[in-house]
Amino acid sequence: MLIMNNIWKSIRFKYIFACILTTFVTSCIISISPISIDECKCEMATQSSHLKQVADQNVERKKKSEHRLAVLVPFRDRFEELLIFVPHIHQFLDKQNIDYHIFVLNQMDRFRFNRASLINVGFLQTEKTFDYIAMHDVDLLPMNDQLSYAYPSAGPHHISSPELHPRYHYLTFIGGILLIKREHFVQVNGMSNKYWGWGLEDDEFYVRLKQAGLSISRPQNISTGTHNTFKHIHDRNHRKRDMVKCYNQREVTRKRDRQTGLNNVSYKILDTIKMTISDTPITVINISLLCDKSSTPWCECEKLVASKDQIKSKEKKKVNNRKSATGL
Repeated sequence: MLIMNNIWKSIRFKYIFACILTTFVTSCIISISPISIDECKCEMATQSSHLKQVADQNVERKKKSEHRLAVLVPFRDRFEELLIFVPHIHQFLDKQNIDYHIFVLNQMDRFRFNRASLINVGFLQTEKTFDYIAMHDVDLLPMNDQLSYAYPSAGPHHISSPELHPRYHYLTFIGGILLIKREHFVQVNGMSNKYWGWGLEDDEFYVRLKQAGLSISRPQNISTGTHNTFKHIHDRNHRKRDMVKCYNQREVTRKRDRQTGLNNVSYKILDTIKMTISDTPITVINISLLCDKSSTPWCECEKLVASKDQIKSKEKKKVNNRKSATGL
């Protein structure tokens, strides 16, 4: 029995010693081995490579798009709205995998705002590279992903239809956001250049499209309505509309214009600026429009309006003086 105990103690000691030795050797190998660090680096490199591959695939997918959209944004002194518009429309169009670029058409002359002429200029600057345009108000944001900005092959597509627009609901309304392909815009000679100030230029464009036999489509089966399809971010109190009518402007601008359009818009490009807003690249085209005052003297109304105000003020003073003299 004593012999067996001695043998067992000897075996147990050897076993414990062997375990300690094995653990020590394994620890030494692990401590001097660079395998784990290289594996981490390799794994990180693999993940980075995968992310780059996904990004490259997205860019490549857009490059392979059959059509390119120029988003034309007529603009003057509305930078706060532009800061909201650009990131919003970027996210919206990326969801639809649209190949697009935003062009801000910045009017820098002394004349009244001319939305239609700016769109004509924007089209001429982009027609060689882009095969359709979006005539897009800076203060109107699409909120429903069902609104498609796809190529309007059949005819002009009015996205902000009167059934969906938060403010304008008459049947011939085509303002806000309108898509039209290059050939159709050329076919109707673009837009009239006679509309200085706010309003009516899109109504005249509607007549051009109809007389050319072009059918205007609108979104169908949209799940939202006039209160939640778009967000209108224009502050009417902060930026009042230029609705002054002077000379014979009211009479002339309610008729179909057969004299002006894309072929004779008068302008100068002052410069073109590439910039980024919220990681979205855009192009700002600084434009100086030229006015033929023999044709459209209402491109400047301020002097006329001021003189009328002065006449009214003088007449009011005369009345008050008469009242004072007669004791009334």
